[in-house]
Amino acid sequence: MNSDKLLDAKGLACPMPVVKTKKEVDQLESGQVLEIHATDKGSESDMVAWAKTSGHELLAQEQDGETFKFWIRKA
Repeated sequence: MNSDKLLDAKGLACPMPVVKTKKEVDQLESGQVLEIHATDKGSESDMVAWAKTSGHELLAQEQDGETFKFWIRKA
């Protein structure tokens, strides 16, 4: 999946992947896509919940070994 920006949040513990995601999304234009890579197991449920409550669209998520990948489109 194509993205406009990549956020490497690997090695960060909750809630830092979501905090950094919010900062990065704030810098994007509406409609742009942020790709996030995280290793914190909690990020799986956190990203889904954050996207839903913030109004952004979680386009896809997958797990690649120890890395969780998310694609979020800014509202």
